[in-house]
Amino acid sequence: MKHLIKSASIALTLSVSAAFAEAEHTLVISSWAPPTHGINAQMWPTFVDMVEEATDGKVTAELKLGIAPPPAQMDIVQDGAADLSIIFHGYQPGRFVTTKLIELPGYEGTAEEASVAYWRVYESHLKAADEHRGVKVIAMHTHGPAQLHTSSEIASLEDVSGLKVRIPGGVGGDVGSALGATGIQVPAPKVYETLASNAADGVVMPLESRKGFKLTEVAQNVYELPGGLYRGSFAFIMNEDVFADLPEEYQTTLEEQVFGEPLSRALGAVWDDIDAAGRQATENTDGNTIVPASEDDVAAFEKLSEGIIANVLQEVDGKGVDASAAYAQVKADLAAQ
Repeated sequence: MKHLIKSASIALTLSVSAAFAEAEHTLVISSWAPPTHGINAQMWPTFVDMVEEATDGKVTAELKLGIAPPPAQMDIVQDGAADLSIIFHGYQPGRFVTTKLIELPGYEGTAEEASVAYWRVYESHLKAADEHRGVKVIAMHTHGPAQLHTSSEIASLEDVSGLKVRIPGGVGGDVGSALGATGIQVPAPKVYETLASNAADGVVMPLESRKGFKLTEVAQNVYELPGGLYRGSFAFIMNEDVFADLPEEYQTTLEEQVFGEPLSRALGAVWDDIDAAGRQATENTDGNTIVPASEDDVAAFEKLSEGIIANVLQEVDGKGVDASAAYAQVKADLAAQ
């Protein structure tokens, strides 16, 4: 397996500092996004910087691409083929249910604020469902509001019905069904070719994808709802044995200074940053337009969201979690930040 990893993956050096050269422990990161996407260009470097700073450079990490497709990332970390990875919960329907709580439409706040609220509700409520058993969760985070990106201009919510739309799963899938779209599920790295080949009319993703996945070239139109159609749920995960094998002093330092809320906050801030870059790329590209939803559409979507929220809370309840309390906590946290 290690031979296959070395031959199939692309190694990217995230740190060239003197601390890296003196590192006692180098962790292997598996990532599935394109090399220049914010996940690899900003999130993982942010993680490495935080880890190196906390451990005086004694623990670091290197990034490898191409080890496995997005839905397999949890399994390869659990099996030890990689030490760390990022997972998108919507890629594995049924495996993760409680994580849909953060994806619900109607939340206010930035991705940074939502990611902080997410970690807190994970600790207080969602963790008990044990949906990440077999790996160590070191951050929970969410991207910014997901919007509809299409090859033809969409003027209202009614125009969505009947379209073939790439939808990632999770609450995004629930929203697509409620709007009458025909859902097509492909991982994010396949979005460009799916749209370029006209296999889909559009895609629902955050604005960062305008740049990160080159949607300015294949989906020139954005239909934008305040707060978005949903938010996507992600986790940074780590192999449990690898963490346990680190010296106790490094385990304690990482738990206190990096893992959990600090890392979740930092990753959410990166999502905000790359969302802004995606908007800027759209505004700077000829032929690209952003159509804001009308007041009538905003009201109609709020009404439609009521059923989606009720269904998801019922699903989360079914996992032994007090969904109403968890939902109230997220909204209260976002209002307080």
